[in-house]
Amino acid sequence: MDITIAILKIAVDGAKKTQIVYGANLNSTIANKYLTRLEEKQLIMQKDNIFVTTDKGKMYKDMASELDIR
Repeated sequence: MDITIAILKIAVDGAKKTQIVYGANLNSTIANKYLTRLEEKQLIMQKDNIFVTTDKGKMYKDMASELDIR
């Protein structure tokens, strides 16, 4: 859950995969798995090589913050 929220926060204004990997302290393989899963759930989308948190992803992130889920 922590990694998911971290990725959504990093990608709010758009982020390259490298920024997500470093910002969430992940390796590339694990980041790919999370990004794929988040795209499947429509919480994040990719435009060119930039990942952006969707409105659904922002709501998810905000609800998790309200529940104090990190």
